[in-house]
Amino acid sequence: MDSLGIAVMGASGRMGQMLIQTIAASDRAHLVAVTARPGHEWIGADLGEAMGGAATGVPVLDDPLEAIVKAGAVIDFTSPAATVAHATLTAQARAVHVIGTTGMSDEDIVKLDAAARHATIIRAGNMSLGVNLLVRLTEQVAAALDADFDVEIVEAHHRHKVDAPSGTALMLGEAAAEGRGVSLAEVADRGRDGITGARARGDIGFSAIRGGDVVGEHDVIFAADGERIVLRHLATDRGIFARGALKAALWGYGRGPGHFSMMSVLGLD
Repeated sequence: MDSLGIAVMGASGRMGQMLIQTIAASDRAHLVAVTARPGHEWIGADLGEAMGGAATGVPVLDDPLEAIVKAGAVIDFTSPAATVAHATLTAQARAVHVIGTTGMSDEDIVKLDAAARHATIIRAGNMSLGVNLLVRLTEQVAAALDADFDVEIVEAHHRHKVDAPSGTALMLGEAAAEGRGVSLAEVADRGRDGITGARARGDIGFSAIRGGDVVGEHDVIFAADGERIVLRHLATDRGIFARGALKAALWGYGRGPGHFSMMSVLGLD
């Protein structure tokens, strides 16, 4: 395959800039377009100069369609509303759409499923290899243990993260529920404050920590009388997510329509 042309949505964000650096270092992909939110000071500027470096010849656009039509793949770590709007455009362009956006609602997912009937969508709450292995392990451990083991998912992120629980925590919760053969929506306990009463048997609990510059930490705790099993993943470099997203874009190029996860990309499904 020739070098894959990639568009990055939300170039001014931390993940956007990490994606740009990761693509620039790749010998299998190159950057063809970037966007920033309307009104951002980067709009109309050369990307390299906006990032404080040499000119790249890639302008920062505020029109997603103008960026998408140039690309074989689009990488999108933006907001749920923006991502859903982008999915309509990537479906029309038949471009691979790699989605790392978190905080998606059930209604958002339905819209992505509709777009995936026409193009390749790869979506994950976390694109690192280690986290996806943790998801698989969580499902297996949950399947092996009964509800005498309480399941708690504890996650920590930087102070700027706007959604909780994290997309990764919800992936882990879904995996635990899948392992137990139950619906996460029916057993999730996503907030405790005040006199809450005793923990319900079979619930899957979530706790979110926000502070500092924490990239991402996730613990899945299986706690029974007399023993605990703790599965943990610590991310110290945001580059793992960018490398995973690039891997997903390369994997998806040339495939037929469908709504895939990183499990498919990594051959773990």
